[in-house]
Parts: sequence; structure tokens; C-alpha cells
Amino acid sequence: MKLFITFGTQHFLEKLPEASHEHAILLESGGDAALIAENEETNPFEEGHSYEILNSRGNLKNGSFAVLNHIQVTDEGRVLFEERFHQRAGLVEKEPGFAAIRVLRPDKNDPYIILTLWESQSDFINWQQSSAYAEAHKDRGTGGGLPQTLFSGPSYVKQYRVLS
Repeated sequence: MKLFITFGTQHFLEKLPEASHEHAILLESGGDAALIAENEETNPFEEGHSYEILNSRGNLKNGSFAVLNHIQVTDEGRVLFEERFHQRAGLVEKEPGFAAIRVLRPDKNDPYIILTLWESQSDFINWQQSSAYAEAHKDRGTGGGLPQTLFSGPSYVKQYRVLS
């Protein structure tokens, strides 16, 4: 299964034929927007990014708040990074308000993306403040975590409202 993302303004993306597809969601954040399509076909966007779904839980249509954590991984670090996500505890799925997760491997030189969807922004904030979050991230920045040499740059997070 693949996931495709294209970026633009909300007005522009709403007019794309893919925006009305049943497996597409439109995201918005302060004037920036993204359109996500999940399917087994080829990239539906002329200017889109394509990802293989490594791990999938939940339904993208069940969320109203999306978080995309972009993680830049070196070519040498890809195997270890992916192995860590295959072994993840899955604690996030048990959190109140959790709707979906997709762990995404880029087809090109884009960063990996960990996409989570939540019923609300407050559900996401509650997850960040939970003991389950602390447990899931306890090794970050320590000898028990992934070596920093696996990362080709800093990670960054984008948050969006789900419009459709």
C-alpha cells in the first residue's frame, strides 16, 4: 500500500479531482495545506511525494487533527530505523482519541514521515503528556536510542486540521 502527499494552498488542493476521492484527506494549517491519498496505485498527483506504508493502524478518515513527524535518515541508517519501528510497542494506539498511524518510507530522498491522526488536538497533547508517551520515547537521545549518526538532519513536526 502506498500513501501520496502533495502540498499547496487549501483553495488549490480542494479543486483537484483527487480531493473528493474516498481515500483522500485534506489537511490545513495556517494557510498551508496538504492532500493525502492512500491507495495501491500510482501517484495521483503531478507534484506529489510518494511513500510506502511500513506500518498502518486505524482509519485516516476517523481523525480531525493530524501530526506529521518528518525524520531525515541517512541511506546507511534506513535498515536500523525501520527495524526500530517494526519493533515499536504500539502504545499510541491505546491512547484515548487515537485515530490512525502510518509509518512512511519515502520512495525518493524525502524524509520518513510518522503520520498520526487524532480525534482532536487536545487528544494529541494528552498523548504527549502521558506516561505511555514517556515510555515510547524513553531512549531518545540516550545510548539505548538510535545513534545520532543515522540522521542526516533534524526532524521537524507539522500539525494540521483535517478538513475532509
